[in-house]
Amino acid sequence: MEYKIQDIENAFVGEITENLGNSEYIIKINDNDHQIKILTMDAKGIEFLLDQKYHKAKYLENSTNEFNLVIDNVPVTINQHTNFDEIVYKNSGGSGPGEGQLALKSQIPGKVVSIAVQDGDTVNQGDVVCTLESMKMQVAVKAHKAGSIKSIKIKDGASVAKGDVIAEIE
Repeated sequence: MEYKIQDIENAFVGEITENLGNSEYIIKINDNDHQIKILTMDAKGIEFLLDQKYHKAKYLENSTNEFNLVIDNVPVTINQHTNFDEIVYKNSGGSGPGEGQLALKSQIPGKVVSIAVQDGDTVNQGDVVCTLESMKMQVAVKAHKAGSIKSIKIKDGASVAKGDVIAEIE
């Protein structure tokens, strides 16, 4: 998967190439192999040894494609997939600026954490309609086109499946 760190021009590709067991892995970052051992990992962060050097990362927040972390006391924003927003937009009904279908659909299963709009609200393409939680990550679902919210099809705390209609935008 491709990653990009904010304020650094180049993206990098990272992948796990071998599972050594006992929470140890060989990872490849831009064609260089590194050994990583996960010491602790929970919803707040991760402690690990990378090439025998200790590191601690604390999760701050995340959105559709960004992780905000503090790694060894240095704030870092990582884009997981540099064109993830476009992929979600395309698969949620958008086909081009101002075009697309009426229904905004969920591209992931999850629990509705918050709803940012109401019936009758006006939205622009890219405005957050709701936030879903999936696999301990919060994902902002954005409007696939500009228009008026005809109807909201979800409720706070409800579960949605991939492909469920979240809202109708006309």
